[in-house]
Amino acid sequence: MSYSQLNDIIKSSKNILVISHINPDGDTLGSICAMSEIIRNNFKKECELLCVSKIPKTYEFLPNISKIKTLESFDKSREFDLVITVDVAAPDRMGDAKILFDKAKSTTNIDHHKTNKGFANLNIIDPDASSCGEVLADIFKGLDWKINLETATCLYTAILTDTGSFRYDNTTEKALKSAADMIAIGVKPSEIYKKIYESSSKNHVLFQAYCISKTEFCENDKVAYTTVFKKDIEKFNAPEDCTEGLTEKLRAIVTTEIAFVVRQLNANMSKVSMRSKSKDVAEICEVFGGGGHKLAAGCVVKCSVEDTIKKILEEIKKREI
Repeated sequence: MSYSQLNDIIKSSKNILVISHINPDGDTLGSICAMSEIIRNNFKKECELLCVSKIPKTYEFLPNISKIKTLESFDKSREFDLVITVDVAAPDRMGDAKILFDKAKSTTNIDHHKTNKGFANLNIIDPDASSCGEVLADIFKGLDWKINLETATCLYTAILTDTGSFRYDNTTEKALKSAADMIAIGVKPSEIYKKIYESSSKNHVLFQAYCISKTEFCENDKVAYTTVFKKDIEKFNAPEDCTEGLTEKLRAIVTTEIAFVVRQLNANMSKVSMRSKSKDVAEICEVFGGGGHKLAAGCVVKCSVEDTIKKILEEIKKREI
């Protein structure tokens, strides 16, 4: 794949905006911070960063994370020369930041989701990559851009989190080589691991224990799901990223084939996170306008939590488990 067009666009653009997806994870945050550092370090330009959702405290260690702005602090009438989306599988995954994307003179979409249809002027999508961080590592190396320790830290975090600490099926030889390249630059794996996976608050752990305790099973225990209500988050004073890793814990049950978590956004809207051991859950999430990967996907359903569960189970039952 030729990346020269991206180099030319960045070089000719005076003002650049990079957008992450809503409800950000380690991959999209690592990627947005890496883009900021790589552009500053190689083009001597400052780009602006935008995320419409609150940043989880877990990732506050990332270089450039403090530069990420919220939509409330943005002048929505602005027009950028270039808007780059990272790890954004579909336009609606930008949330209300899409208004700035639509007005841009030029747009670039960098991603790794197989459900990404390519919605920008320039689309760099590698569905075989473990993460958007891996895609960016390929781009940076392909263009011979200098990757400093700050950039490497961001890329390693993106790859680490989207491979589940190198445990998921997307942990390929290439993913490990990309991570190894970042370690060669100076990244300390044990330090990153502790910051991400061993820094949970007491409330976070107790909240997840509560959610797991009310797990429901069906289809001969092949399907496991639980719910997350706003009142429970408030009761436990749980952090923004309180559901991080929860779906994976349900999938880890030996009988589970498909696991999902339904989180209440409001009375008539729910966020669904799905994981599977072998079934294509991206196919299920696409029914509701979402998407992702075969074994890890998500969607937002315009229904109450109870109705969302019914709809998801109906779709699961249509498929042989």
